[in-house]
Amino acid sequence: MEVFNKELKPTDIHHRFSVPSRSLQYIDFAGEFSVDLRVQDSSGELRLIRCRKRHGDYAKPELSKGWRKYVADYELRVGDRVVLLAEEDRRLGSQYRIEAMRTINLFGHEVWGGLPRAN
Repeated sequence: MEVFNKELKPTDIHHRFSVPSRSLQYIDFAGEFSVDLRVQDSSGELRLIRCRKRHGDYAKPELSKGWRKYVADYELRVGDRVVLLAEEDRRLGSQYRIEAMRTINLFGHEVWGGLPRAN
């Protein structure tokens, strides 16, 4: 199930990734303000990426710890797209998969293609 699908902005690349608020329903914070998500990237590496929400009435989530390493490993840039998918595993609980995409020109048409790990 798709948690979010977002085109990257400069802040997402250089600081922290601002997660669409509608994604909160797919992330179990268990009463806390942050949770470390177990995320498998497209190369099969298991990563821990922290998702935290702001204090107060506007609980906008963002990816922080672990996110910048992912950006560097995949050499992401503004305009690329990141998709986070949630998968339920009866033994392990919620699992997540992350995919990075970039537009490519294919036979004169721009299409989204997956990005391999650069580093």
